[in-house]
Amino acid sequence: MSQYSPNPQIAVLDTGGQYTHLIARKVRELGVYAEVLASETPAAELSRFHGVIISGGPASVYEAGSPTIDPALLTSGVPVLGICYGIQLISHLLDGNVAKGDRGEYGVATLELTAADTLIEGVLNNRQVWMSHRDTVTAAPSGFHVFARTGTCAVAAMSNPEKKQYGVQFHPEVVHTPEGTKILSNFLFKICCCQKDWNPRSRVPAIEERIREVTAGRKVFFFVSGGVDSTVAYTLCLKALGDDRVHGAYVDTGLMRDGETEFVQGIFASLGAKSFHVEDARTRFLDALAGVTEPERKRHIIGELFVEVQETILQSGHYLDVDWILGQGTIYPDTIESGGTSKADLIKTHHNRVAGIQKLIDAKRIVEPLSSFYKDEVREAGRELGLPAELLDRHPFPGPGLAIRCLCSEADFELKQDYDGWVLPVHSVGVQGDSRSYRAALAIDTLDHAAATRLTNERLDVNRIVGLTAARVPLASMKVHRSELNAPRLARLRKADSIVRSMSLASGFEKQVWQFPVVLIPVGDAVNQDSVVLRPIDSVDGMTAQSVLMPPELLRQMCEALLAVDGICAVFYDLTHKPPGTIEWE
Repeated sequence: MSQYSPNPQIAVLDTGGQYTHLIARKVRELGVYAEVLASETPAAELSRFHGVIISGGPASVYEAGSPTIDPALLTSGVPVLGICYGIQLISHLLDGNVAKGDRGEYGVATLELTAADTLIEGVLNNRQVWMSHRDTVTAAPSGFHVFARTGTCAVAAMSNPEKKQYGVQFHPEVVHTPEGTKILSNFLFKICCCQKDWNPRSRVPAIEERIREVTAGRKVFFFVSGGVDSTVAYTLCLKALGDDRVHGAYVDTGLMRDGETEFVQGIFASLGAKSFHVEDARTRFLDALAGVTEPERKRHIIGELFVEVQETILQSGHYLDVDWILGQGTIYPDTIESGGTSKADLIKTHHNRVAGIQKLIDAKRIVEPLSSFYKDEVREAGRELGLPAELLDRHPFPGPGLAIRCLCSEADFELKQDYDGWVLPVHSVGVQGDSRSYRAALAIDTLDHAAATRLTNERLDVNRIVGLTAARVPLASMKVHRSELNAPRLARLRKADSIVRSMSLASGFEKQVWQFPVVLIPVGDAVNQDSVVLRPIDSVDGMTAQSVLMPPELLRQMCEALLAVDGICAVFYDLTHKPPGTIEWE
């Protein structure tokens, strides 16, 4: 361990959950250092820890080959807390029972406390918790008592205090479980008897130390986006190595927001970056993406083309010599949602993890200072570095740019009406029970989050609910149009995004949300063949998110301005939390 990393007191066993490292981060925020280990780590190796937390995961415990733990852990005397898949695994390995539920439970639920327990001391009753599961514990093991439930889940929390074994079906590690920090604190300090040994602030010296270790005297070349992550990573390398060892380039792909290139140039000028230039690759990217409709192919084309552009630039400046390596601002959600842990289900394909980048990683010619950090931690590092709030308070923006917010269709499709609303055959990515889904959206005629949550829990054919807020024509007159990624559609999306950003900023709404994607979908009538989806969400780190409603008058004015844009037929409002819908649509 380095001077910045004490001996870990808590082990988080990774069963492939999307929130595995979020658990470890929450433990660290409580002042206790945690380490993430493989779920099958032998019990003998876990005996040095004060406690063990078993993460959630996408598998079913009763299926062959599903992640497991060393059963001896449950007889070792080490305190254990199972979360989501973890509670199911404890039940399965003992004499409890786990079965597929009648319906899934994704997003917000209300926790009813039915008995006292050390794990919930000081926790208020009937508070919100965050769920993401379909399987459920139908019978607790012998010696366990059940002390909480929800409207859908009879065994929402259970324990065997004598053996110091606990389980919760919900996710206490996410921000959308308000009492979650208290529950984790009870486990750490009242059950595991941990001592505070970790300060979650002042991490910059440790990151700089790691940069110097990884670079080992080599120089670093950055391809920066102008977002928080890449700029903080660049600045960290600048501080750790000096300006003569850090060079940067910004690639204008033609997929960026209005005014983005000018903003980036201004930021890096203010940092005093001596070696920084803009590479104009707009034509190259748009030509490569012409005619492409499939979202995964989009990401792969963008990722591989980034590598090609990188190699061209690097070769032109001799940056491919052995004394140079590549720097990136990849943060942890980019890797965890790309199948970056041993058992994590693929949720999205990140452009920093395509084959070309992976070759550089395998060759150990890459430094990613923030790859173990979350967005809020990155901002904290930026504040320590003295970066301006103008940059740090920016909403996250995806590396592939507007390309993944401009949805396409390979053919025309009719909308389908049923008893709940209209099924839009425009598929988007979701995350349900820690697994990836790729399903249609359902349009309803109300902005009701409760209805949206109920519908995504009940229906298997959709993973996203949108409310129709304004339209030129009725939904019955619309259809999905064959469409591709091209300059006119990107210009339309860029204009819509600019309208939304300017109105959100002027009204103060931008400060009320963590991110506000604007999505273009090929739904409309014969004249105006596209529609806009508004996706304002609240989050801390992007691992979970809640859809946020804007003030009615602002929404009315925004819809009026958007419908004045040529080619836009309607405005929809994404009511879907994460889970079951990812923040981005692709």
